[in-house]
Amino acid sequence: MQEQQAPTPPRRRRWIGTVIAVVAMAAVGGFAWHLTHKTPPRAGADLGPGPGGPGGPGGVPGGGRRGGPPTTVGVATAEQADLPVWLEALGTVTPSATVTVRPQVSGTLKQVMFREGEMVKAGQLLALIDPRPFEMALMQAQGQRQRDEAQLENAKLTLERYRTLLQQDSIARQEVDTQAALVKQLEGTVVTDRASEGTARLNLGYTRITAPTAGRVGLRAVDAGNLVSSSDTSGIATITQLDPIDVEFAVPQDRVPDVMARMNQRATLPATALDRTRTSELAQGRFLTLDNQVDVQTGTVRAKARFANAKATLFPNQFVNLRLLLNTVSGAVVVPVTAVRHGANGDFVYVLNADRTVSQRAVTRGLATNEKVAIASGLQAGEKVITEGADRLRDGARVQLPGDRPAGASAAASGARRHRQQAEPQ
Repeated sequence: MQEQQAPTPPRRRRWIGTVIAVVAMAAVGGFAWHLTHKTPPRAGADLGPGPGGPGGPGGVPGGGRRGGPPTTVGVATAEQADLPVWLEALGTVTPSATVTVRPQVSGTLKQVMFREGEMVKAGQLLALIDPRPFEMALMQAQGQRQRDEAQLENAKLTLERYRTLLQQDSIARQEVDTQAALVKQLEGTVVTDRASEGTARLNLGYTRITAPTAGRVGLRAVDAGNLVSSSDTSGIATITQLDPIDVEFAVPQDRVPDVMARMNQRATLPATALDRTRTSELAQGRFLTLDNQVDVQTGTVRAKARFANAKATLFPNQFVNLRLLLNTVSGAVVVPVTAVRHGANGDFVYVLNADRTVSQRAVTRGLATNEKVAIASGLQAGEKVITEGADRLRDGARVQLPGDRPAGASAAASGARRHRQQAEPQ
């Protein structure tokens, strides 16, 4: 009895199917690699390969490597405009005058005639000290003066009689000289009495405490009925002058020559006080003065700007942002600060050409602000410069703007349409 052999066709079919699957996967992978690594041709160029294609001889240079895609950049146009030169600093509002109102004589505070926080005028009556002791002192000084004046008058009359008797040789000359000395002594006494009377009258006037300057009076430091004196450190109240008001700020020592030059020209430098967020304008003023020495710890010089503060928008010890207009450059060619770059040979910019390439051009930098810089030479108004993406460029590189279609996009799209039409069944 012969052995029955197992049929081989099913095993052979499985082996053939495995080979076909491996070949199909390799074909799909190769096609996917071809699609992902294929470089689209330039617009207007033949779809077929050629020596003039990207990356080959005669190819268009890219932004970062030969044959690479164009770099997307930001562009700005050089403008001819007036360039304001600002000096910005953090300032502290300080009143132009701060006065602590203190009594000049000791006594009982009889009456307080101001309200806390109100605006007062210079010479306005603020408080009253009991005047009666000072009135008595004045009367006493007046009485002393009158008594000594009467004695002086009598001594003068006696001196006249003595001189008459001396002419008649009826009295000794020593008597006349003694009386003349007495007259001079009494004259000195009367002068002293008049000074004492003036002091008593002055002290009586000091019982009326008046405002030495106009401004806003602060909180009351003492109430009526208290005994006050000139040695009280807190005084009666404090007055701060708010109109005008000053802002103290620091000027970097490198900018001091610019400020001094404008001061020597007797120019009026406008100043603007802004709030903490730099969004709201508080007041308009002018530069006032500059200190006489540099602070060695900060390398700055203290300065002051004065503001009218008619609307009371500035308050003492308030922190504000100060903007000072130092100068204005008329008709300058200005570009954004980000357009100017510095290389081994000095400052330069990338100028955008009409064919979407860039040219590196040396320029001379002028005055600058936080956002704009003046170009003294090397650039004309109306030319376009690169402001973003310049770190990936070189001279002659091709670039594209954010609104441009990628190079060769239309040709690639038309080629794809032709391939789809050929693949469709007839």
